[in-house]
Amino acid sequence: MVEKLPAESSVTREVVLSLPFTGLWLARNSPARRVPSHGSDLLGERYAIDFIGVDDHRRTAGTRDWRTFLATEPPERFFAFGRPILAPADGVVVDVHDGEVDHAGRRSQLALVPYMLGQLERLRQGVGAVAGNYLIIALRDSDVFVALAHLRAGSIRVAVGEEVRTGQPVADCGNSGNSTQPHVHVQVMDSVDLSVARGVPMAFRHFRERPRGARQFQVRESGIPGEEAVVEPLPVPAAEDLGT
Repeated sequence: MVEKLPAESSVTREVVLSLPFTGLWLARNSPARRVPSHGSDLLGERYAIDFIGVDDHRRTAGTRDWRTFLATEPPERFFAFGRPILAPADGVVVDVHDGEVDHAGRRSQLALVPYMLGQLERLRQGVGAVAGNYLIIALRDSDVFVALAHLRAGSIRVAVGEEVRTGQPVADCGNSGNSTQPHVHVQVMDSVDLSVARGVPMAFRHFRERPRGARQFQVRESGIPGEEAVVEPLPVPAAEDLGT
């Protein structure tokens, strides 16, 4: 599939990745809903997507108490926190940033108010305050880069210059940077420098998706999950299964 970007970018093709995790995850801020998906073209996030770990009932955490409604919550409460994050494509690690703290989670509307008021200050503090702990991979045989953001502090397993393969564990899901609850942020872009990067359209291969309100999963060979859809990667068919 070929999709043209806005005129300001020289990259013209849609980049197909593998989902960077196993198990069930909920899609948020999907470019299937709107573009720019996060409401901004800043930091190369025009076509970015977020994934939040969930259970079979679409819950993001197993505990609900007074803190859920009135205060912040420990990030360890959330299913996504600490789940392995995998390389979504073959490539070379070209940038790693670690050392940002994992914040408390915020499901409470009361707790979200001061958080939202701090958005501009985080932008002024720079890329790390927004993306949190992140790593960037230069895709093999390509001129684009994929970023994985909001990683758990101290969990990044790869270093700059290291080659990675699709499905290789590279970090854990965290709640660092501009994040209200543990999740992984994925984007493709035309530069390794997040401060000037422009977003590139992407899709994911071979996964099952249960749209919001649906009871059944559907298999998708390639595409972008819909907003609030639950997704799970499927095993890649072996060569003999494909008759080759």
